[in-house]
Amino acid sequence: MSVNHPYRDSSALPGVIPVFPLTRALLLPRGELPLNIFEPRYLAMVDDAIASQRVIGMIQPLPGQDEHEQTPVLHRIGCAGRITRFSETGDGRYLISLTGIARFRIEEELPRTLAYRTCRVAYDDFLIDLEPGAGEDDVDRTGMIRMLREFADGSQLDVDWTSIDAAPNEALVNALAMMSPFGSDEKQALLEAVDLRSRAEILVALAELDLAQNSDDPPQFH
Repeated sequence: MSVNHPYRDSSALPGVIPVFPLTRALLLPRGELPLNIFEPRYLAMVDDAIASQRVIGMIQPLPGQDEHEQTPVLHRIGCAGRITRFSETGDGRYLISLTGIARFRIEEELPRTLAYRTCRVAYDDFLIDLEPGAGEDDVDRTGMIRMLREFADGSQLDVDWTSIDAAPNEALVNALAMMSPFGSDEKQALLEAVDLRSRAEILVALAELDLAQNSDDPPQFH
Protein backbone atom coordinates (compact mmCIF):
# COMPACT_ATOMS: atom_id res chain seq x y z
CA MET A 1 0.00 0.00 0.00
CA SER A 2 1.24 3.48 -0.84
CA VAL A 3 1.34 6.31 1.66
CA ASN A 4 0.93 10.04 1.12
CA HIS A 5 4.06 10.68 3.13
CA PRO A 6 6.90 8.57 1.66
CA TYR A 7 10.03 7.96 3.72
CA ARG A 8 13.06 8.16 1.46
CA ASP A 9 15.80 7.95 4.09
CA SER A 10 16.14 7.17 7.78
CA SER A 11 16.40 10.85 8.74
CA ALA A 12 12.69 11.19 7.94
CA LEU A 13 11.79 8.50 10.47
CA PRO A 14 11.25 9.28 14.17
CA GLY A 15 14.05 8.10 16.46
CA VAL A 16 11.67 7.58 19.39
CA ILE A 17 8.44 5.68 18.76
CA PRO A 18 5.66 4.06 20.75
CA VAL A 19 5.79 0.27 20.58
CA PHE A 20 2.87 -2.13 20.47
CA PRO A 21 3.88 -5.62 21.66
CA LEU A 22 1.68 -8.24 20.03
CA THR A 23 2.49 -11.93 19.64
CA ARG A 24 2.27 -13.33 16.09
CA ALA A 25 1.47 -9.91 14.62
CA LEU A 26 3.78 -9.38 11.67
CA LEU A 27 4.15 -6.06 9.87
CA LEU A 28 6.49 -5.74 6.88
CA PRO A 29 7.44 -2.81 4.65
CA ARG A 30 4.50 -1.64 2.55
CA GLY A 31 2.29 -4.34 4.04
CA GLU A 32 -1.00 -3.38 5.68
CA LEU A 33 -1.89 -4.60 9.18
CA PRO A 34 -5.43 -4.01 10.51
CA LEU A 35 -5.71 -3.65 14.28
CA ASN A 36 -8.62 -3.53 16.71
CA ILE A 37 -7.56 -1.20 19.53
CA PHE A 38 -9.48 -1.42 22.79
CA GLU A 39 -7.10 -1.26 25.77
CA PRO A 40 -6.99 2.26 27.30
CA ARG A 41 -3.19 2.47 27.08
CA TYR A 42 -3.21 1.67 23.39
CA LEU A 43 -6.14 3.99 22.70
CA ALA A 44 -3.95 6.70 24.24
CA MET A 45 -1.02 5.53 22.10
CA VAL A 46 -3.07 5.90 18.92
CA ASP A 47 -4.33 9.33 19.98
CA ASP A 48 -0.77 10.51 20.59
CA ALA A 49 0.54 8.96 17.37
CA ILE A 50 -2.14 10.68 15.30
CA ALA A 51 -1.29 13.98 16.99
CA SER A 52 2.39 13.59 16.08
CA GLN A 53 3.98 11.54 13.28
CA ARG A 54 1.40 8.73 13.03
CA VAL A 55 4.12 6.10 13.50
CA ILE A 56 3.82 3.04 15.76
CA GLY A 57 6.33 0.23 16.16
CA MET A 58 4.96 -3.31 16.00
CA ILE A 59 7.09 -5.80 17.91
CA GLN A 60 6.72 -9.26 19.42
CA PRO A 61 7.34 -10.16 23.05
CA LEU A 62 9.91 -12.87 23.58
CA PRO A 63 8.23 -16.29 23.82
CA GLY A 64 7.71 -18.16 27.07
CA GLN A 65 6.28 -15.27 29.07
CA ASP A 66 2.93 -14.92 30.81
CA GLU A 67 0.49 -13.68 28.17
CA HIS A 68 -0.97 -11.27 30.75
CA GLU A 69 2.42 -9.72 31.58
CA GLN A 70 2.05 -5.93 31.43
CA THR A 71 5.67 -5.25 30.44
CA PRO A 72 6.94 -8.35 28.64
CA VAL A 73 10.55 -8.54 27.49
CA LEU A 74 10.62 -7.64 23.81
CA HIS A 75 12.46 -8.86 20.76
CA ARG A 76 15.01 -6.31 19.62
CA ILE A 77 13.73 -6.07 16.05
CA GLY A 78 10.30 -4.84 14.98
CA CYS A 79 8.73 -2.86 12.14
CA ALA A 80 7.53 0.74 12.17
CA GLY A 81 4.19 1.46 10.57
CA ARG A 82 2.26 4.58 9.67
CA ILE A 83 -1.42 4.92 10.57
CA THR A 84 -3.10 5.06 7.16
CA ARG A 85 -6.66 4.17 8.17
CA PHE A 86 -8.59 5.13 11.28
CA SER A 87 -12.20 4.80 12.41
CA GLU A 88 -14.13 4.83 15.67
CA THR A 89 -16.60 2.07 16.43
CA GLY A 90 -18.95 3.92 18.78
CA ASP A 91 -18.25 1.48 21.63
CA GLY A 92 -14.86 2.88 22.65
CA ARG A 93 -12.66 1.01 20.17
CA TYR A 94 -10.52 2.22 17.29
CA LEU A 95 -10.09 0.29 14.06
CA ILE A 96 -6.80 1.27 12.44
CA SER A 97 -4.50 0.04 9.73
CA LEU A 98 -0.74 0.38 9.81
CA THR A 99 1.23 0.47 6.60
CA GLY A 100 4.75 -0.85 7.09
CA ILE A 101 7.63 1.58 6.61
CA ALA A 102 10.87 -0.05 7.76
CA ARG A 103 12.20 -2.44 10.34
CA PHE A 104 14.04 -1.12 13.37
CA ARG A 105 16.30 -2.29 16.16
CA ILE A 106 15.59 -1.17 19.71
CA GLU A 107 18.51 0.75 21.16
CA GLU A 108 16.89 1.42 24.52
CA GLU A 109 13.49 1.54 26.14
CA LEU A 110 12.79 4.92 27.66
CA PRO A 111 11.61 5.37 31.26
CA ARG A 112 7.85 4.99 31.48
CA THR A 113 6.12 8.37 31.60
CA LEU A 114 3.07 7.40 29.56
CA ALA A 115 0.56 4.58 29.70
CA TYR A 116 2.33 2.80 26.86
CA ARG A 117 5.97 1.94 26.15
CA THR A 118 8.33 4.01 24.02
CA CYS A 119 11.74 3.12 22.63
CA ARG A 120 14.67 4.79 20.99
CA VAL A 121 15.21 2.88 17.76
CA ALA A 122 17.66 2.70 14.85
CA TYR A 123 16.88 1.85 11.24
CA ASP A 124 20.44 1.69 9.92
CA ASP A 125 20.46 -2.11 9.51
CA PHE A 126 17.31 -2.01 7.38
CA LEU A 127 17.68 0.88 4.96
CA ILE A 128 16.83 -1.50 2.11
CA ASP A 129 13.25 -1.43 3.43
CA LEU A 130 12.91 2.15 2.17
CA GLU A 131 13.44 1.00 -1.43
CA PRO A 132 10.14 -0.29 -2.86
CA GLY A 133 10.64 -3.52 -4.76
CA ALA A 134 14.24 -4.05 -3.66
CA GLY A 135 15.30 -7.64 -4.40
CA GLU A 136 12.19 -8.59 -6.36
CA ASP A 137 14.16 -10.04 -9.26
CA ASP A 138 15.89 -12.54 -6.96
CA VAL A 139 12.67 -14.13 -5.69
CA ASP A 140 11.72 -17.60 -6.92
CA ARG A 141 8.19 -16.61 -7.86
CA THR A 142 7.45 -20.02 -9.35
CA GLY A 143 8.26 -21.68 -6.03
CA MET A 144 6.09 -19.21 -4.15
CA ILE A 145 3.10 -19.81 -6.40
CA ARG A 146 3.58 -23.57 -6.20
CA MET A 147 3.58 -23.39 -2.41
CA LEU A 148 0.43 -21.27 -2.39
CA ARG A 149 -1.33 -23.68 -4.74
CA GLU A 150 -0.49 -26.57 -2.42
CA PHE A 151 -2.04 -24.71 0.49
CA ALA A 152 -5.08 -23.77 -1.56
CA ASP A 153 -5.62 -27.28 -2.89
CA GLY A 154 -5.11 -28.94 0.48
CA SER A 155 -7.43 -26.65 2.42
CA GLN A 156 -9.97 -25.83 -0.31
CA LEU A 157 -9.18 -22.12 -0.14
CA ASP A 158 -10.84 -19.83 -2.64
CA VAL A 159 -7.89 -17.87 -4.00
CA ASP A 160 -8.12 -14.90 -6.35
CA TRP A 161 -5.46 -16.11 -8.75
CA THR A 162 -5.91 -13.08 -10.99
CA SER A 163 -4.80 -10.82 -8.15
CA ILE A 164 -1.98 -13.21 -7.24
CA ASP A 165 -0.71 -13.21 -10.81
CA ALA A 166 -0.83 -9.40 -10.91
CA ALA A 167 0.92 -8.86 -7.56
CA PRO A 168 4.57 -7.73 -7.68
CA ASN A 169 7.01 -10.08 -5.96
CA GLU A 170 7.50 -7.84 -2.93
CA ALA A 171 3.76 -7.52 -2.30
CA LEU A 172 3.26 -11.26 -2.81
CA VAL A 173 6.05 -12.37 -0.48
CA ASN A 174 5.26 -9.90 2.29
CA ALA A 175 1.50 -10.44 2.14
CA LEU A 176 1.90 -14.22 2.35
CA ALA A 177 4.36 -13.86 5.24
CA MET A 178 2.01 -11.54 7.15
CA MET A 179 -1.01 -13.81 6.60
CA SER A 180 0.83 -17.03 7.34
CA PRO A 181 -0.42 -19.19 10.24
CA PHE A 182 3.00 -19.82 11.78
CA GLY A 183 4.04 -19.28 15.39
CA SER A 184 5.85 -16.35 16.92
CA ASP A 185 9.36 -17.73 16.35
CA GLU A 186 8.64 -18.34 12.68
CA LYS A 187 7.07 -14.89 12.32
CA GLN A 188 10.18 -13.34 13.83
CA ALA A 189 12.38 -15.26 11.43
CA LEU A 190 10.34 -13.92 8.53
CA LEU A 191 10.66 -10.40 9.91
CA GLU A 192 14.42 -10.64 10.38
CA ALA A 193 15.18 -12.15 6.96
CA VAL A 194 18.04 -10.18 5.45
CA ASP A 195 16.29 -9.59 2.12
CA LEU A 196 13.18 -10.43 0.14
CA ARG A 197 14.69 -13.55 -1.41
CA SER A 198 15.60 -14.93 2.01
CA ARG A 199 12.11 -14.18 3.33
CA ALA A 200 10.56 -16.03 0.39
CA GLU A 201 12.85 -19.02 0.93
CA ILE A 202 12.06 -19.13 4.66
CA LEU A 203 8.34 -18.90 3.93
CA VAL A 204 8.44 -21.75 1.41
CA ALA A 205 10.53 -23.92 3.74
CA LEU A 206 8.15 -23.32 6.67
CA ALA A 207 5.13 -24.06 4.52
CA GLU A 208 6.61 -27.25 3.12
CA LEU A 209 7.58 -28.44 6.60
CA ASP A 210 4.14 -27.66 7.99
CA LEU A 211 2.42 -29.41 5.09
CA ALA A 212 4.60 -32.49 5.59
CA GLN A 213 3.83 -32.59 9.31
CA ASN A 214 0.12 -31.91 8.94
CA SER A 215 -0.73 -33.51 5.65
CA ASP A 216 -4.20 -34.47 6.91
CA ASP A 217 -4.94 -31.00 8.27
CA PRO A 218 -3.10 -28.30 6.30
CA PRO A 219 -2.84 -24.86 7.92
CA GLN A 220 -5.07 -21.98 6.83
CA PHE A 221 -3.93 -18.62 5.53
CA HIS A 222 -6.36 -16.05 6.84
